[in-house]
Amino acid sequence: MDVKKTLDATGIACPMPIVRTKKAMETIASGEILEVHATDPGSKSDLTAWTKSGGHELLKDTEEEGVFKFWIKKG
Repeated sequence: MDVKKTLDATGIACPMPIVRTKKAMETIASGEILEVHATDPGSKSDLTAWTKSGGHELLKDTEEEGVFKFWIKKG
């Protein structure tokens, strides 16, 4: 996967992962991919819903050792 930018949102609580994701998405072009790392358990449902409502595409999400990883394609 060709990731344009990676956002480290580990160690911060909601809503900050979404706030930082939104700001990071503004720095990439449509069609590019943002990789987000977060540790807040609520980030899985929050980022999934935010991605859909924002017109973006969640390509993949995983959890590795307590870190949630998301790959979001900008709409």
